[in-house]
Amino acid sequence: MAKKELIQQVRNYADITLLLEGTYPFIRGGVSGWVHQLIEGFPQYTFALIFLGSKKNDYDEARYILPDNVIHLECHYLWDHFSIAEPKACEGNNDYILSSRKLHDWFRNPCSSFDEAVISKLLVTLGQPSGFTVEEFFYSETSWQHICECNDQYNANNSFIDYVWAIKAMHAPLFKLASIAHQFSFRTGTIHAVSTGFAGFLGVLLHYISNRPFILTEHGIYTKERKIDLQSLFIREHRDLLSDAHQMGMQYQEILWVRYFESLGRLIYKTSNPIISLYEKNRERQITDGADPDRTIVIPNGIESERFLPIRTQRPEKIPLVIGLIGRIVPIKDIKTFIRAMRTILSQLPEVEGWLIGPEDEDKEYAQECRDLVLELGLEENIHFLGFQNISDLLPRLGLLILTSISEAFPLVILEAFVSGLPVVATDVGACREIIEGRSEEDRALGCAGIVAPIANPEAIAAAVITLLTDENRWHAASKAGIQRVEKYYTQSIMLDGYKTIYDQALTQ
Repeated sequence: MAKKELIQQVRNYADITLLLEGTYPFIRGGVSGWVHQLIEGFPQYTFALIFLGSKKNDYDEARYILPDNVIHLECHYLWDHFSIAEPKACEGNNDYILSSRKLHDWFRNPCSSFDEAVISKLLVTLGQPSGFTVEEFFYSETSWQHICECNDQYNANNSFIDYVWAIKAMHAPLFKLASIAHQFSFRTGTIHAVSTGFAGFLGVLLHYISNRPFILTEHGIYTKERKIDLQSLFIREHRDLLSDAHQMGMQYQEILWVRYFESLGRLIYKTSNPIISLYEKNRERQITDGADPDRTIVIPNGIESERFLPIRTQRPEKIPLVIGLIGRIVPIKDIKTFIRAMRTILSQLPEVEGWLIGPEDEDKEYAQECRDLVLELGLEENIHFLGFQNISDLLPRLGLLILTSISEAFPLVILEAFVSGLPVVATDVGACREIIEGRSEEDRALGCAGIVAPIANPEAIAAAVITLLTDENRWHAASKAGIQRVEKYYTQSIMLDGYKTIYDQALTQ
């Protein structure tokens, strides 16, 4: 083989193909920070990245500089318009429709048999002439008859038009994903999706097309998160795809979308191995949602604690009366609860400042609502919007880190606060309680590294903040417990060792 051809083959191979939905490298923090950490932690592996976004206009330039071992990045936008042939009636592949009913029957009844041979063929030929093309789905008599039959059986008491548009909107991105999977030109050692949903479904397709192992990591449980934001975000963003101004019947459409993501999740769990979560409660939720317990494992987040040692030495002797919330200014972070809590805190500690540290460009309307609330409550002298910052510069200047989120998985920012000597007040979401209070008897013996408060309760948040800022002994005990907890249970080396074992096993298959 010529040298040039050999080089070209090497360039078309990536050890690991990461599937990323709405995260890295265009969104900062959270899952994106973890992805960057993972790639940098394995310079011995090469990575190909497939980014799936909503619409191209929703994203600006990349927020991360890609490490040298990222050899490929491609971006696809599932809710942008895609071109298909001019409308033209056709008969359609009736055999494919009959086979697809087996998959839909399994979606509706997970206890029924899963015929992997039939279903894998069904998925591999999705969007292909040998299976069912997008034109057949939208224009064929077979497809229309099937939709009508399903409407009569499952949707008879609701709007037929809403149902048709919902079914079309649900399947359109699946055809796009099928096209992405078949056009992906890289050979790969293993496929790793960082969520279920559309990224996970793409992982299923690539797994069956390439016959390579498929790994799944869930930071948050995708179906749970879709239930949280479906009414406030998803339906409003894509209402044009569902129907034009049909307010009646939307509740049923939301139920359809929830079932849709639940079904995708079960299919992804059926195909991936291992199924990784960040903490035990999420592993239990995965099992409840259909994951095989024998395939599930927990690998917590970890950080490079040595990097934060200089920050710890910069901390002043006197506890700063500054509360920092580090995160995106978006509804799921419930910034408004933090703002309302500040009013109560200031009534007892008038010198306290609240710093909102994070980008405002993801949901500009919500960010403006937060600024308006600060003005309405007369807190503009005490609450400051700092935008995106290098948190290493700010952590020594904080007296507390606060998270008021209504949903989290395993926030890395809590570990970063701990290792810099900073206690945390956080809502009782995700892994926050076990990170702050400990997850085992031995872990809990280290003590509490802060206080856990109820969701959307400004008064409880305020009481926790006041307790820690006015009790120096408790503050210092919490600071010590946080440092010890990270250094014993949540180091980057522990996390990377877990993934190295999984990657090495997959790459030898």
